[in-house]
Amino acid sequence: MSKKGATVKIEDVAARANVSIMSVSRAIRGVEGVSEKTRAKILKIARQMKYVPNSNARSLAVANSNLIGISLPTFAGEVFGDILSGMRRTFDLAGYSSVIDTTEYSPEAELNWVRRLLSWQPAAIILTGLDHKPETIDLLETAPIPVLEIWEHTDHPIDICVGVDHHKAGQMIGQHALDLGYRQPAFVSAPRGHDTRADARLAGLRDVFSRATSTAVLSARPASGNSFATGFEGTAALLDGDAPDIICYLNDHMAFGGLMCCQARGLSVPQDIGIAGFNELDLASVLPKKLTTIRTLRRQMGVTGATHLLARINGAQVERTKLQPLEMIPGETTRTQSRLP
Repeated sequence: MSKKGATVKIEDVAARANVSIMSVSRAIRGVEGVSEKTRAKILKIARQMKYVPNSNARSLAVANSNLIGISLPTFAGEVFGDILSGMRRTFDLAGYSSVIDTTEYSPEAELNWVRRLLSWQPAAIILTGLDHKPETIDLLETAPIPVLEIWEHTDHPIDICVGVDHHKAGQMIGQHALDLGYRQPAFVSAPRGHDTRADARLAGLRDVFSRATSTAVLSARPASGNSFATGFEGTAALLDGDAPDIICYLNDHMAFGGLMCCQARGLSVPQDIGIAGFNELDLASVLPKKLTTIRTLRRQMGVTGATHLLARINGAQVERTKLQPLEMIPGETTRTQSRLP
């Protein structure tokens, strides 16, 4: 250990870890150039030696804990499990533990969790999405620890952000449907206000069609908490009214429920109606027909977010926002429409 009162330098960490100064720098900043095993070793030694990269950073000297708090909306489904998988593996390799709680999409529950977690003096906090109460933002902006907002992108994060543009996702689905000749779209999702990402995707879908046609985008928002049932019930409600020619869903699980409803009604997909999902979940790979959907790189998002957060914990400067890619995946549940626009 260093002498009492002495300032630990990067050279000291490098010597203790038996690596180069450049390797320490790369590990601390969370950039490529060192293996995950070496990075974990260096970060552990840096914490033990209380190495502080710079006096202005939120650093190991402030965050003495190796605990990282992670707030998720729910454990249901694959989406947040995939993101969590990428994050936890990265944290485990770096010697950090995590504590996880779910909010069930409640900003009030998130606020209460943040209050409790801050009393434990964690190394960092991770929030899912951007729908926070003002008090939550105030608490975290004044807390001397890094904060990561994940899954949703903004140019103005509390601290740092890694996510996708959900409004753009809705636009991508809408443009794909429009290009195929669909003119009577609908959207099935969770109840209004339950998930702001759903609202953003619907807004993106409506944005595309409002510019190209005079047709309104119908929507169904069943109260069911099960994605498969929500997809089935929402589709049934739409088919009982002014039947759409394509239905877009909040996720692939809801799209599967919609497929089952169409099958029960004797409708052929995509001959009679088109169906599009979101996220390219594992379910999509085992359906009889390849689902039209949008691919999100959820595990990679978790790894990227965790790597950026580790860099912030260790005093490095990183990009405040990191926009993750989206990819349109055309499938067999949509087809070119024969009728003219």
